[in-house]
Amino acid sequence: MSYDPSASYPYRYPQQQPQHPQHETTYPWQHPQHETTYPWQPPLDPPEPPAPRRRPPRAPLGHHSDLRILRSAYRWQRRTASLTALGYFTLFLLLSAFAPAFMTSTVTDGLPTGLLLAVLQIPVTWLAIVLYEHTARRYVDPIADRIRKQSELDAKREATR
Repeated sequence: MSYDPSASYPYRYPQQQPQHPQHETTYPWQHPQHETTYPWQPPLDPPEPPAPRRRPPRAPLGHHSDLRILRSAYRWQRRTASLTALGYFTLFLLLSAFAPAFMTSTVTDGLPTGLLLAVLQIPVTWLAIVLYEHTARRYVDPIADRIRKQSELDAKREATR
């Protein structure tokens, strides 16, 4: 089998150089980019590095230390109010189970101690609610207000950019 060197033959091997420069044609496999790559490989040219991003002047709000302080204050607030109400109720249950003589003793004419302690559960629950609101106003709300104002300022700054 012989090779036809005429111009009508559509295929040229890459190592063959054309005889006449005016008839020179380039094929996809002769392109310098395709010499050592395959279709599944990236091109030989290195990718351009991404443009540097501007960093905010301070840490974003989600990583702010005020949020950790707020979570901690809210956690203590919940624990204090819950333990006030549940602690009293647990004490009432323990006395009912393990000190029946104490619970059946009378405080005044016909009023047993157990009944008095049961009726006192309502004011203790109110006390827990008042304690919850007091700690909210004194500790948690100022931190939340400060974070809210800071986030509003951050939103305004982002809107002007």
